[in-house]
Amino acid sequence: MIALASDHVGLTLKKTIREFLDENGVEYKDFGTDTTERCDYPIYGAAAAKAVANGECDRGIIVCGTGVGISLAANKIHGIRCVVCSEPYSAKLSRLHNDTNMLALGSRVVGSDLARMIVSMWLETPFEGGRHQRRVEQLAELEERQSLG
Repeated sequence: MIALASDHVGLTLKKTIREFLDENGVEYKDFGTDTTERCDYPIYGAAAAKAVANGECDRGIIVCGTGVGISLAANKIHGIRCVVCSEPYSAKLSRLHNDTNMLALGSRVVGSDLARMIVSMWLETPFEGGRHQRRVEQLAELEERQSLG
């Protein structure tokens, strides 16, 4: 299950992503917003991130104007590794090497077709593990203790 969320600026692209998920039989839960009325991205980014962090959803996709603000909000939630992507290569490597559990997109940066490519690559790419597992564990340690070692 994918957690979805956006602010008012990201709503149109989020709808495109919902269509893509529907077409590909991927279940999702939408945490808002559902209106173009101005709203605050941290509220929606955090709601989706909490659903991923607590296991209600496996991963999350969030959208705002650039993807940056909403990703910062998501990354404040313990256990979240959210990446902002504007092309498929980074989406792939973020999964392979960093085991990202959330993807952020910018509706003012990425068009509909490119967003579909990015989401597809991110969803289909597994975590490689191996030498990367130690680094993901180090990220978790930094999150817990604010230091390594």
